[in-house]
Order: sequence, then C-alpha cells, then structure tokens
Amino acid sequence: MLEGFPEFVAQEVRATEIRLFEVGIIPGLLQTPEYAGAIAAGAVRRGAITEQQAEERLTLLAKRQASLERTPAPRIYAVLDEGCLRRTVGGPDVMTAQLDRLADFADLPSTVFQVAPFDLGERRSFDLPVTLLTLPDWSHIAYSESAQQGQLERDMRFVQPLLTAYHQLQAEAASQSASVALIQQLRKGTP
Repeated sequence: MLEGFPEFVAQEVRATEIRLFEVGIIPGLLQTPEYAGAIAAGAVRRGAITEQQAEERLTLLAKRQASLERTPAPRIYAVLDEGCLRRTVGGPDVMTAQLDRLADFADLPSTVFQVAPFDLGERRSFDLPVTLLTLPDWSHIAYSESAQQGQLERDMRFVQPLLTAYHQLQAEAASQSASVALIQQLRKGTP
C-alpha cells in the first residue's frame, strides 16, 4: 500500500462526509467487485502487484465499501472526470454494471454525484485524484496520491485550499441530473 493509505482508511471509516475526485478510473468506494477485479488483474498482468496483493486489495476494498453502510451513513460527494465513465474497464458487461452502480449511487439520499466534463478544460480544479474527509469533530483531512506515493494531510493550511478547490469543481461540474443523463447515454451506447 502507498504511504499514508492505511492511516487514511482508518479515518475514512469514521468520516461523516467524504468528498471524492477521480481521474481515469471509478474510485474504489464506487466500484463493483467485477470492475475492481479487472483493475487488480490488470495490475497483476503488468507485474505491478502479485496475485496475493491483488486479493488483499480486493478484500480491503470490500471492507471499505461495507463500512459506508453504517448508520448514520456518511454524506458522499463524488465528482468524476468524464474519462472515468468513458474508459471501458473489464469489457462491456463489466462496464454496463459499473455504470448501473453509479446511477444507483446517485439515487441514494446521502450522496451527490457529478461528472467533470472534458470541456471543463483548465477550469478543472485537480489534475490528480483527491479525497477529502470531514471527521466527527468537524476536522478535515485530505488524501491524494500519484502512481508512486500517497499523501495524507491534516494541516488546515494545506487542506483548506483543497476544500475550496473542491467546491469550485462542484460548481463547474455537470449537475447530478445531467451526470446521470450522461450515464444513461453511455449505457445505451450513444456518445
């Protein structure tokens, strides 16, 4: 696991609010098991991880997803770059089920789902994935990662600008209804 990730996961299960932004792939918390399995299998084929590490990642992901079904459920705000929806992972059937999962996610009372369209261009606030957590004491932490390292940030001097950038991204992104309409278009095979 990347540096900072284990501590991040320990905080994620406590969070009252989770704000996600992802580029390229659907974020783990929103992945179907088949989609997650395809991602892990691809990493094994590339030699980036072993079969055992893939299994460990999938087990941890399932635990993280299960932790979201607590009462009260955390509020989850998810903004996905359009490429997350358009990039086929695991083949058409896996992708169809994944798009269905996102549409179901958008229907939940404790969630907000938006797509950052390609034409957002330079107005897109982030170039890398970022997750922002609000903890029960109203403190905030941020987690971001590159291909090689994860970074957990607690210092509000650094977290506050990320929160501001996330809110700006939400304002610029497509509305939830327009985002769900894009999912429906992609499900029907229309660009």
